[in-house]
Amino acid sequence: MESKLSLAEFRARLQHNTEIGSLKATLGQVRVFPVSGAVKPFYGLFDDKSFHLTTNSISSSTPFSIKGKYKNINNTLKVDYVVELNNKFQLLWSRYFPIVLILAITIFFLFFARGLRRASTIVNLFLLFMAFYSRWKEERKRKKLEQKFLRIFELKKD
Repeated sequence: MESKLSLAEFRARLQHNTEIGSLKATLGQVRVFPVSGAVKPFYGLFDDKSFHLTTNSISSSTPFSIKGKYKNINNTLKVDYVVELNNKFQLLWSRYFPIVLILAITIFFLFFARGLRRASTIVNLFLLFMAFYSRWKEERKRKKLEQKFLRIFELKKD
């Protein structure tokens, strides 16, 4: 992708919009951010050629990060990036745990609570709704992170 910014402007925006810190600095599943100072939209690390950023938020962290490289070619800033998962376990958990839970509850109601078949249907429908909602919400977080990145760094597709 190409940026409308020069190399110096791009680096300045990286510096002004990024809270410096390692993406691996976690406390359980929640990152610990400094409370003082202005809130910057991104959290991560960058250098003269590459960056690795995620959303800077205490309350609603995202499992996605933006990793990429940038360079100046013929007075045009080229930025190559990918939106990837921080933790592969989160992907497995969000995709497969609802299915395992639905199967486990169905088996429980089939073998141990035979008189509560109507309740099993309601519980399974609720779990299906939650599974689809969680996938939709994670995809929405990924898109918002990418849109924020594109907007702040004024990137356009080739």
